[in-house]
Amino acid sequence: MADYQNRRTTMVDTQVRPSDVTKFPIIDAFLNVEREDYVPDAKREAAYIGENIHIGAGRVLLEVRTLAKMLEAVDVQPSDVVLDLGCGLGYSTAILAQLADFVVAVEDELGLAQEAQQNLSDHGVDNAAVFEGALTDGAAKNGPYDVIILQGAVEQIPEDLLAQIKDGGRIVAIFAEGALGVVRLGRKIDGSMNWRMSFNAGAPVLNGFFKKAEFMF
Repeated sequence: MADYQNRRTTMVDTQVRPSDVTKFPIIDAFLNVEREDYVPDAKREAAYIGENIHIGAGRVLLEVRTLAKMLEAVDVQPSDVVLDLGCGLGYSTAILAQLADFVVAVEDELGLAQEAQQNLSDHGVDNAAVFEGALTDGAAKNGPYDVIILQGAVEQIPEDLLAQIKDGGRIVAIFAEGALGVVRLGRKIDGSMNWRMSFNAGAPVLNGFFKKAEFMF
């Protein structure tokens, strides 16, 4: 029987704390959420490795360092309502549910969405809900949101999605730029997005977030 509790502690000590993640609620969330239960069964032994884990459908579970630093940057508050886009099997949603008031998760792969909801239910996560739908559509009927986080890379973000952020709200995403991506934090101030670079990270581009080809005549 694998000792996942020790692996979780080691993960936090070697992947989270050394990455300038200092907020105690974030550290506690990574210590508490059982990552091995949010990966495909065949990947349980690899759940705590320090790299992206492929979970099917061209998608990954972001490496812990990346997710932790994104959470540190976006600064989720206990009163926040969060939109988690591309939640995969629910791990990021479970982490966010420890930090926020409520989490709305969207997954465009029906199988992943159903499994994510089941995983969250199995662990008694009652302040989160998973919806199946296009990631680019977000979940406007449950918004607007204090925080939006994307569990994969983007080349561009549709204006309709940015419109779901409250004024004063934040969004964090990995922007694909060549071989390496850059995480940017956006803050909406008086209806306009203000972006700043945070750190480098990589992940596959999520469905719908590729730049549309520009036709030259």
